[in-house]
Amino acid sequence: MSAKRVPGARAGRRAPARPQCPIDRWREVEGSPSPLGATFLADADAWNFAVYSKHATAVTLLLYGPHDHARPLLSVRFDYLRNKSGRVWHGRLPAAQVRGATHYAYVVEGPFDPAGGQRFDRDKILLDPYARAVFFPPTFSRDAAMRPGPNAGRAPLGVLGPLAPPNGDGDGGCRPRHAWDTVIYEMHVRGFTRRANSGVVPGRRGTFAGVIDKIPYLLDLGVTAVELLPVFQRDPQEDNYWGYMPLNFFAPHYQYAAAGTPEGAVEEMAAMVRALHEAGIEVILDVVYNHTVEGDERGPTYSYRGLDNSTYYLLRQDDRSQYRNDTGTGNVLHTANLAVRKMVVESMRFWARQMHVDGFRFDLASIFTRRTDGSIDLQDPPMISAIDTDPDFANIRLIAEAWDLHSYQLGRRFPGVEWLQWNDTFRDDVRAFVRGDEGMVGRLATRLYGSSDQFPDERLDAYHAFQSVNLVTAHDGFCLYDLVSYNRKHNLANGEENRDGTDYNLSWNCGWEGDIGAPPAVLALRKQQVRNFCCLLFLANGTPMFCAGDEFLQTQGGNNNPYNQDNETTWLDWDLLKKNADIFRFFRMMIAFRKAHPSIARSRFWRDDVRWYGPEGEPDWGPRSAKLAYCLHGASQGDEDLYVMINGGTEDAWFAVQEGAPRQWRRVFDTSRPSPDDAVDPAEAETLRSLQYLVRARSVVVLLGEERK
Repeated sequence: MSAKRVPGARAGRRAPARPQCPIDRWREVEGSPSPLGATFLADADAWNFAVYSKHATAVTLLLYGPHDHARPLLSVRFDYLRNKSGRVWHGRLPAAQVRGATHYAYVVEGPFDPAGGQRFDRDKILLDPYARAVFFPPTFSRDAAMRPGPNAGRAPLGVLGPLAPPNGDGDGGCRPRHAWDTVIYEMHVRGFTRRANSGVVPGRRGTFAGVIDKIPYLLDLGVTAVELLPVFQRDPQEDNYWGYMPLNFFAPHYQYAAAGTPEGAVEEMAAMVRALHEAGIEVILDVVYNHTVEGDERGPTYSYRGLDNSTYYLLRQDDRSQYRNDTGTGNVLHTANLAVRKMVVESMRFWARQMHVDGFRFDLASIFTRRTDGSIDLQDPPMISAIDTDPDFANIRLIAEAWDLHSYQLGRRFPGVEWLQWNDTFRDDVRAFVRGDEGMVGRLATRLYGSSDQFPDERLDAYHAFQSVNLVTAHDGFCLYDLVSYNRKHNLANGEENRDGTDYNLSWNCGWEGDIGAPPAVLALRKQQVRNFCCLLFLANGTPMFCAGDEFLQTQGGNNNPYNQDNETTWLDWDLLKKNADIFRFFRMMIAFRKAHPSIARSRFWRDDVRWYGPEGEPDWGPRSAKLAYCLHGASQGDEDLYVMINGGTEDAWFAVQEGAPRQWRRVFDTSRPSPDDAVDPAEAETLRSLQYLVRARSVVVLLGEERK
């Protein structure tokens, strides 16, 4: 290992020697291949640097000062005979030699042979994949990383310094762990509080700190877990608001920090997690371990491509100069490779142990089943096995989005047998029923029951009902109000001539497209349909999730794919909370009702505790039917009975309550009634006078049985 310091750089005094074992003496000279990344060794008063590259011919470490990001203070070329172990290049530098350096990067040399799968470029400054914080110089340029030639001074750099979050490996606050009362709230850190009407002070809007300020709101609403859209560091010059184009898997996005610095993002996110935990709210991260921001062969070279292209990415077998694109983003991470698999697991371990998050929702988790040749392994894919067998994740929620462009693995097909899964079948069937599609009564019953067709509790697999994450809306697709306000997408603002975003929305505008000029009767019906969706979501067995702002009718103007809209299209409009206080009240009371009745959300399916009915007698499962009722008996759970009547038709209908006597039932919800009669506190609800109940068109009625003594 040869080091070159620029003239005038100051060398500090060496730390006192300490007794060493032989292997320590080796590592003092050569460095260590583990851990990967930049690690300060307090006992040795030294820094260890380690980076993986199987096919590199030379690796040079660059250390930069705080002001000059183009010319390094120190350049250290690793000697493969001394500074390489297996496929890891490494070196150790005394702290005195590193003093004055604040950032670091690498130059990696090797063959530029696209046909052979390699794209090394000695002109490019490369970010360490294991950097715990990422710095962007004032002259940072995405274009420079995409063009031939050097990008010194314009490349992202890793940050050196004490970056361990305040939570550390110790107690980051008591981790909440919810069961039947779990309600997941999907939210975007920036969009949640970015508007001035969020009530958050200007310097904290759109940040981790802003989330802390809105915890009282979350508690009032009643949610028990927040699922944050990706918070990994991304390219600030890449047009992606959602965050699904990660640059680095270990660093939080610096623009989500009120301080606006990489170091501040680490500290502020840790404080947010701790504050949410203190409020009893779990933190789930939406993580993207299936692709990176580098895209295809036309994309920027920031890190992985220049470190070892064929290691980090899946390449087409018929043309290794081309990337597989099963993700639709330009590339696919090669998680069948041991080094990439290790990076993913170590990233997860950092977020779980250091930042104390409670779970992960894996974007396009089916990508984990890809073999090196792109074929699919549904028996024992190494990436999923590595996660399943790691003790650090034993009590962490694992949630899969079990599909991608070329593979659909929902339910028993997905190899993560114990993982939860986003259930898009629930989404589509509930949307279709509420819209008024024919032949949906049987499918609706299956979704309410817990989707046992997708998650069967057979002897071999024994799935649980809670593994179905039930949703009607999420970040992609229509938000809830737009689902009842638009028949078609309105995505022109995205700059793709309305070609982006799905056309399969299962939406109905209630008779008028959009808000402009919408008659009062249409607006009233939309609210009723929103209440129907809310009711069915929270009455279903499984784990419910809804999108931030749905509870007060947030709109995106019919845009069902606002991935690049960092503006008022996606920022929550908190004035709507007051305007639509009746809908917020209904959500809050429906959530409270679900949490108060463990009979609804169970570990297992309802089985003999549920009895299905029609308006009179047995249910009609036929293609013309639009009506369903059921009685859910709660005795086995120490709970009251529920009787639910659902009329998805266009005409009012009389339902016979086919169990018990009138005085045994209290009406607690009726989505056809205006607020506050749509939702009544059980303690104030009146008992029925008759076992005949008129269920209005397109409405849901919930009756609560006598309180158990």
